[in-house]
Amino acid sequence: MDLSAHCLEEIHRQFRGHKRLGEDAIVQVTDEDLFVTIDPESNSIAIIVKHLAGNMRSRFTDFLTSDGEKPDRHRDQEFEIDSATMRADLMGRWEEGWNIVFAAIEGLGPDDLLGTVTIRDQPHTVFQALNRQLAHYAYHVGQIVFLAKHLRSAEWKTLSVPRGKSEEFNRKMSEKHKK
Repeated sequence: MDLSAHCLEEIHRQFRGHKRLGEDAIVQVTDEDLFVTIDPESNSIAIIVKHLAGNMRSRFTDFLTSDGEKPDRHRDQEFEIDSATMRADLMGRWEEGWNIVFAAIEGLGPDDLLGTVTIRDQPHTVFQALNRQLAHYAYHVGQIVFLAKHLRSAEWKTLSVPRGKSEEFNRKMSEKHKK
């Protein structure tokens, strides 16, 4: 496989992993927990989801042909939640955003990676823009996981190697890959 095709496949894999990680955290919190902020300057999981969905729609709609900051995006409104907002609304936005991301990525070929796209009138290679968004989404999914873990406390079901189980995990991985 050539390097460009491998990079594109890996970027797609990473986006899918961040989506799954966010969902595995969100499913553990109550509907009320979605709207909790831990201090006045913090965002709730709901706000982070709304912001991510807005960013995804803006950055990946017409990804190769229009600026990634769409004129109809109102970013500041992504940080406001209406009291009538429900989990289903948030998860609908989440799915729509990810669908736009995946459709854009699946439409790319290895030769597209060095093409140019703009975000806020600044030129980026497609590869740079994808990595920029990958880092941005990882940052916010990490916030979602942190908040969910904090809010669920002792009820939290780990999404990675459980504490005190690293050696057991490493042994299992080693055995799996020796087969």
